[in-house]
Amino acid sequence: MKPLRKAVFPVGGLGTRFLPATKAMPKEMLPIVDRPLIQWAVDEAIEAGIEQMIFVTGRGKSAIEDHFDIAYELEATMSGRGKSLEILDSTRLKPGRVAYVRQQEPMGLGHAVWCARDIVGDEPFAVLLADDFMVGRPGCLKQMVDAYQRTGGNLICAQEVADDKTHMYGVITPGARDGAVTEVRGLVEKPKPGTSPSNLAVIGRYILQPEVMQVLERQEKGAGGEIQLTDAMAQMIGNQPFHGVTFEGVRYDCGDKAGFINANLAIAVEREDVGPAVRAFAGDLLKA
Repeated sequence: MKPLRKAVFPVGGLGTRFLPATKAMPKEMLPIVDRPLIQWAVDEAIEAGIEQMIFVTGRGKSAIEDHFDIAYELEATMSGRGKSLEILDSTRLKPGRVAYVRQQEPMGLGHAVWCARDIVGDEPFAVLLADDFMVGRPGCLKQMVDAYQRTGGNLICAQEVADDKTHMYGVITPGARDGAVTEVRGLVEKPKPGTSPSNLAVIGRYILQPEVMQVLERQEKGAGGEIQLTDAMAQMIGNQPFHGVTFEGVRYDCGDKAGFINANLAIAVEREDVGPAVRAFAGDLLKA
């Protein structure tokens, strides 16, 4: 079993649900308090032992590249004023540890992952969707890596959702369960209401074997006329071990405005620097 060293971050989406904020700024750069969503996802990957970050970008995403680069003028100014650069440490990825590839057309998550095929090569890889903001200790991907070291094969993050929400997700047909790890016997993308095989939904973290790229190579379209990663993964079942890992933590859907605001509040109230002021304001606001 090869070690997990690479992670793919599909960041080519247009972010139309957050317009006009995302007209000139990538949605992945929207901040949770003072760190952009993509930074949280990268930090999660580093905690899990990932060595190379692969960003699948689109037009207008240069701010992501700039964020993980060295900002000479900013750093020189801060140093000149005697300010510590420690706050920028997590934004400076080591040389050779980051790669960017362009997804020219928005053809679905599966297509975005396939665009990274030449960089992934013949190694297993993780996929992290920054919209799914995962808060846990250890982080979501670290929990999955710990399970991967026992099971091998393919793993997806699973979380129970309300029955009336299953049509919004890829859903697992579950098999045997061992603690947080559930055997995956089938996957269906966005099942019609009343047809879902369970309420275990696929959330935006994956550990996949490189053979999935061969399936994605066929460019088969699924739900919404897009190339769906869920459909490609479903074809791997039975050929390789496949499991779902139930995340022990909290997930915030930051592709949704309410979820994004909730995430900001949840993180802010736990911070020593801003928490007391935010809690006091929230209490006053709710009394009004």
